[in-house]
Amino acid sequence: MLRRLLQALDPDQLTAVIAAWLSTRSPATGTRRAIAVDGKSIRGSRAAHSTARHVLAACDQATGAILASTDVNGKTNEITCFQPLLDQIDDLTGVVVTADALHCQREHVAYLAQRGANWILTVKGNQPHLHAQLAALPWRAVPNADRASDRGHGRREIRSLKILSISTGIDFPHAAQALQIRRRRRRLDQPKRFTTETIYAITDLRAHQAKPAHLAGSARGHWSIENKVHWVRDVTYDEDRSQIRTGTGPQVMAALRNAAISALRLTGITNIAAANRHHARDSHRPLALLGIT
Repeated sequence: MLRRLLQALDPDQLTAVIAAWLSTRSPATGTRRAIAVDGKSIRGSRAAHSTARHVLAACDQATGAILASTDVNGKTNEITCFQPLLDQIDDLTGVVVTADALHCQREHVAYLAQRGANWILTVKGNQPHLHAQLAALPWRAVPNADRASDRGHGRREIRSLKILSISTGIDFPHAAQALQIRRRRRRLDQPKRFTTETIYAITDLRAHQAKPAHLAGSARGHWSIENKVHWVRDVTYDEDRSQIRTGTGPQVMAALRNAAISALRLTGITNIAAANRHHARDSHRPLALLGIT
């Protein structure tokens, strides 16, 4: 019966209710808010005659809380779901929205301007002319504006950021600065073997609006959604082996997993697996986490 109930729920309405509840618990950080827009396939929902379901989500970079999500069904794609997704968030004024190269679209930046939001968008081969323009900028003459490194999941990564103001010559509306992000990675068990990736991005934020450390943090924060949300759903919750495939079941379960992760993240928890074990030992602990007395 519970399975049939979950499969009959509207995942968008469920997510909206959860997001409204989470918004009352989100702490004020005192810094410009950044929201990452990213999609994830639910591989276990693939059936013999249908592809895996895909969900597009908006994640608060600072807390790892999911603020909105929407189903990307087989008749559409992530691009057409971008605006409906962010429509679920009441106020985007002053927010920095980050997204991957798929969402480097003129209609997206026009929408974000109407909502009073700023943006940082990755540029790759799907925009060949724009990518070529960015690659041709005089990066060799530009010093690093930021450099950082970290370790995790058996690898070390070193990131460097260069920034150029672009008043003319870039074929994209409202682009004010170009970013070159170089990522050097190596596995910890192979210390002499580095792989290097160079990524370009554009933003409407001007130099006086965002310091290099802020731009680097927002770019890094976008990729961190993989660790804070996607990796947790795959590894801790074993999402890809879920056998729920019918109705809206896959999206509803994804929304519930996002809710669990978000509720834990908002309390400052970083190890979701350990937190799940802690709350499973006492039925009163999940109730206290949700503010139910």
